[in-house]
Amino acid sequence: MALLNKKITATLIVVSTLSLSACQSIDPYTGESSTNKATTYGLGAAVVCALIGSKKNSKHARNSGLACGAIGAGIGAYMDSQEAEIRKEMQGTGVQVQRDGDKIRLIMPGNITFNTGRYEISSNFYNTLNGVSRVLAKFKDTQLMVSGHADSTGSVKFNQTLSANRASSVANYLEQQGISNQRLTSRGFGSDIPIASNETSEGRKANRRVELDIIAIQ
Repeated sequence: MALLNKKITATLIVVSTLSLSACQSIDPYTGESSTNKATTYGLGAAVVCALIGSKKNSKHARNSGLACGAIGAGIGAYMDSQEAEIRKEMQGTGVQVQRDGDKIRLIMPGNITFNTGRYEISSNFYNTLNGVSRVLAKFKDTQLMVSGHADSTGSVKFNQTLSANRASSVANYLEQQGISNQRLTSRGFGSDIPIASNETSEGRKANRRVELDIIAIQ
């Protein structure tokens, strides 16, 4: 019985340590880490499953605890972990990372992604997309929407075609890096969805962009 209790204690330590380290968020600006609420709730499920699994053997307990921890933490913790990794990968790239509930949005300015009037990805942007691909490959339970956007300069037809081609270029590159095309959708919106005023050069610059929405599968 004493040996069993020791195994249970060791199992709970392993589960708690792994769960906390996996779901801590790193602030890219301060370098500080914090455990989100979803992780705290998830640990409760991990402990319960570890106790059940410990009746068999320590390996089974560890695996059971981790699996139930993920279930207990839920989609929020899954996206928290993905967001933390995305933010680390995107530091210094010029790509904005936004979080809205169970969705993560990457805003890729056109000036760092494509040459003016072109839809071929700039060679200096490949490393950034490679970083995105590495994270997406680890977090497979998400759908991906790539959308292209233009400013109001030029004809409606030109802007629509260019924005669609740019979105397709990004989606195709992600697929080449091993991201399943079943997860990917791309679409061009032309100048229909500005995020800034088209009356200023800075506004038009902000509107020329490609966005990648990473959406949790419910």
